[in-house]
Amino acid sequence: MTDWIKAINPTAPITTEGEALGAARASAIGVGVGVVVGIVGIVQMIVKKDEIAAAAQAAAGADPAAASMAGAMAQGMLYVAIAFVVIQAIIAFVQWAKPNIIIPILFLVLVIGGFALAMIGQMMPSPVERPEIPMWQTALTGIIALVQTVLHISGIRGASKLDKIRFQAANQDDNY
Repeated sequence: MTDWIKAINPTAPITTEGEALGAARASAIGVGVGVVVGIVGIVQMIVKKDEIAAAAQAAAGADPAAASMAGAMAQGMLYVAIAFVVIQAIIAFVQWAKPNIIIPILFLVLVIGGFALAMIGQMMPSPVERPEIPMWQTALTGIIALVQTVLHISGIRGASKLDKIRFQAANQDDNY
């Protein structure tokens, strides 16, 4: 347990290959957190499928073709969400099995950008009626984004140090 706490601490010194590997794998945990959040969102979409379709159709107005298309788009959003969660799960597995620096950087940008866009979207007026998001859900989103940010920063540090340690070990082997 202490090793994992040290691995996810973005300020802890990394001196060994094992510590670097653990820190690099912290990013896989961050992506895994995103998978769990995505699964929760998918379950909510399935449970509230009728409400989402009705809201989309109401926003489309009296045009029956637009209402039909809105319902189909709501169903399509569910499939896209499932695809993204599956892709995230695969990326988490790849980062765990073979840590690299690209995945933590990419997901750090996505987490920070996604959180910023969500907050901007809350502040912007909308031309259609949208449900108000409860404060607890907004706070939970912020906490999850913060946790993922810390994990991805640890992953960047760990992957960078892992590359340096392995490069030094390879150069030492070449000198003998």
